[in-house]
Amino acid sequence: MANVLDRGHPAHGGGFPFVGRQRELDRLLAAVRRPPAVVLVEGEAGIGKSRLVHEAARVLAGEGGRVLTGSCHPLREPFPYGPVVDALREAGDWLPTAGVPPTAGALAPLLPDLADRLPPPPDPVEDPHTERHRLVQAVRSFLAVLGPAVLVVEDLHWVDGATRDLLLLLARDLPERLSLVLTYRAEDLPAGTPVLGAAYRHPPGVGGATVRLGALTEEDIRELATATLGHHATRAIGRALYQRSEGLPLVAEEDLITLVEQGRQSSSDDDAVERLRRADVPHGLREAVTERLAALTPAGAAVVHAAAVLAVPASEPLLVRVAGLDPDEGATGIIEALAASVLREADAGRYAFRHVLAQQVAYRHVPGPRRRRLHQKAVEELQAQRPVPLVQVAHHTLALGDREEWLRRTEEAADQAVSVGDTGTAATLLRQILEQQHPDEALRSRAALALARIATFGADHTANAALLRRILSDRQLPEVSRGEVRLGLGLLMATQAGDRAGFGEIERAAAELESRPERAARAMIALATNEWGGAVEQAGEWMDRAEAAVAGSRNEGIRAAVRATRITLMAREGDPAVWSLLERLPWESDDRAVIRQTARAVHNAGTLTAELGHDRRARQLLAGNQERADTSGIPYLGVYGQATLLSLDFLGGRWDGLEERLAALADEYPDITLVGVERALLLGGLAAARGRRSLAREHFTTAAAYGEGHSEVSVALRAATGLVNLRLAQGSAEQAAATAAPAVALLREARAWPRSAGLLPATVEAALATGDRGGAENLVQDAERGLCGRDTPAADAELHLARGLLLRHGAPAEAAERFGRARRAWQEIGRPYEAARAAERLGRIETRTRPGGEPRHLVEALDAYTRLGASGDAARCQHALRELGLGQRASQGRRGYGDRLSPRELQVAELLSRGATNQDIATGLFLSTRTVEQHVARVLRKLGTTRKTVGEALRRHGQVH
Repeated sequence: MANVLDRGHPAHGGGFPFVGRQRELDRLLAAVRRPPAVVLVEGEAGIGKSRLVHEAARVLAGEGGRVLTGSCHPLREPFPYGPVVDALREAGDWLPTAGVPPTAGALAPLLPDLADRLPPPPDPVEDPHTERHRLVQAVRSFLAVLGPAVLVVEDLHWVDGATRDLLLLLARDLPERLSLVLTYRAEDLPAGTPVLGAAYRHPPGVGGATVRLGALTEEDIRELATATLGHHATRAIGRALYQRSEGLPLVAEEDLITLVEQGRQSSSDDDAVERLRRADVPHGLREAVTERLAALTPAGAAVVHAAAVLAVPASEPLLVRVAGLDPDEGATGIIEALAASVLREADAGRYAFRHVLAQQVAYRHVPGPRRRRLHQKAVEELQAQRPVPLVQVAHHTLALGDREEWLRRTEEAADQAVSVGDTGTAATLLRQILEQQHPDEALRSRAALALARIATFGADHTANAALLRRILSDRQLPEVSRGEVRLGLGLLMATQAGDRAGFGEIERAAAELESRPERAARAMIALATNEWGGAVEQAGEWMDRAEAAVAGSRNEGIRAAVRATRITLMAREGDPAVWSLLERLPWESDDRAVIRQTARAVHNAGTLTAELGHDRRARQLLAGNQERADTSGIPYLGVYGQATLLSLDFLGGRWDGLEERLAALADEYPDITLVGVERALLLGGLAAARGRRSLAREHFTTAAAYGEGHSEVSVALRAATGLVNLRLAQGSAEQAAATAAPAVALLREARAWPRSAGLLPATVEAALATGDRGGAENLVQDAERGLCGRDTPAADAELHLARGLLLRHGAPAEAAERFGRARRAWQEIGRPYEAARAAERLGRIETRTRPGGEPRHLVEALDAYTRLGASGDAARCQHALRELGLGQRASQGRRGYGDRLSPRELQVAELLSRGATNQDIATGLFLSTRTVEQHVARVLRKLGTTRKTVGEALRRHGQVH
């Protein structure tokens, strides 16, 4: 075999041929070529995951594709989203010269080489969670502007929590031209933890695959041997390689490297087979690496020993100094280790083992006394670096057996990670501290509190809640620290997870924090905002206790937080005194916490007064608060404000482009649940107005599911109102009443009369339609009592409507007066759609109070619906006018229209263009399903199109209203 190397066959690392994986490669390529896609590549160590994605990247690059690659490491120094940011560094040539979203500017400090291609970074904020949110959005914006691209992140079993959260958020809402490829070892994931930390299902429209790599076949191993050894690769050698490796490519490749090196001494193929067979362990990696280590010169061995102890890719100077060699000896040793395929060049100027398993074998090969001295030398050299790589220093102190020093270093490393926004690394280090059994209660408490604060703001609230519960189960945790951790758990459950049981944890935390009145006050103000389970009755008591707790405090920040919550509750209840409190808020202060709470108070007041019907004031508050909210340090506050402004657009009749604005906000902030819920509610309202009842029901049902657990009742009430109105429009009074019942119970329990969101008139109509007049009257009386003395324009208008419905049959003139008052109220508030609905009710009652008169209010409603694009409501008004003999009946497509659409067919076509089903059209236009089918057939024939492209065909034919 002496001539094997002379034949020029590949013998090292990447030179091995790609065998036995064509089917997996085809699956991977097929998935990433159809973005958006998420591909998971799973397999044990050494099975060939990296080689598979490398081959895919090579193919894609040959097609002009863009592939970015990052890797997770077991000892990574703190750096926010390190594996992803490493990958982004490769994208400089692909960044467009213009059109990069401003949010991507947050990456400029992390990508200094690309800073001139990125927007300027935003002003710094003190709050690490706000900074984390900015970085998440920046990464997504950056990837979105690259065009078609593939992001590969390898070895996710070593991923830090923050990077995992980022990848989970990306996978849940991928940019439309991005494919995400993740590799991992399932057996090395934390017990019971999916690869992304939470169960992941491909969202609608996102493709992908899970590629699980198994062992190579004996034929694959023989092909690998033939490509490496040429004609020396006998069947016997192939069989021996397969038996030792059991199909694991890494082991087979290591053995082949050994055979090539031994070829200089071996006299026959039989000798090579015998050497392979003599190995004690079937997985021959240990023996293969050990044989190569034994053949190294002292300089080569010293370098390899140093690399094994350092355990991370290391520069030449560091390797040489830790090894105790002079520069020339060190360079010679590195060259020898590279030639022997013991080390590889990981990136420019840094060297590491080809595989972590090889590093572990080499580490065990270092004699104990030598190993200890190398760890000591590593600590000395690493402490001289700036900044000090504290994670690595901590690792080496633990290896030296100095547990106290390790704990100190690990805490320092965790603090460093938090300071740079790398909460994932920080969480890993803090868990390591908490897993230790030691008497230092102060350190344990500090670690627990730090970890609790990190977990509260993670993307995977289920995993983070479980983590906080594990911390709470630690009997050594002091009571005050327990209270702090429990408060974090309760806030996470109530705010992120929508789990109202979180308020129970917050109440327990308030008791445990009794000795820290300022922190106890934080728990109390959270409890004051709870509207469920009768808790609203205790809101005043909690607020009084919170104000008493901070009365003597010099902490202006916590006092401002209590004041902001008081304003929130006053706005929620429609207390007229809230306006004077808002005017007295501190707009400037040297204390950032005070300004943060001012931003919170203004935001909450703006959002709640929008629900009350002070729409213009709400818009002024929220629009004027945007900059303050964005820099407040309260994650997502500014985004919540944007969502409420879009809700005000809907209420104000600014419907043109509203769907696109909602989609843009949801795309920019895919991880903020409230944005998606607001979008569902508003899209449900638009769909209902346009006659797309099945779509509206889907949207309202989605919002209702979230509302069941949300800590505020508004979402549940708004979703229920939408569903009740849909069922009334369909003539399903019994279903409408059944849907309204639990919502009304919640309305009464929470005393949310100022923010009933249209539920009052909808429920009264359902009750009257099912013969429950007594229930309807009681509900209206309760509402009147609940609104007495409140400043609630919207609820007052709804009360007029409800009274009008009660009077509709017995006293139609009084009903008309009530409907007229509601109409004027909605006009004054600035809600044209609600004003049109009141005008329609007024117009219908006037047909009884003024028979034969001009139905001007019906016409007014029809005109308003038409201007808004509420085609379903417009069709209902047209139907009413036709029944009065005052509207022109739409033609049935008589021959005079030729190939053009008749008025009725145009109505049908426009509803089709918005995705309406035949049943939606039949209900909205008061037609039979059979008639609609005929109209649809004629529309498609005349336009020469399909249902999916009706809108485009209408524009092409110039037949859009």
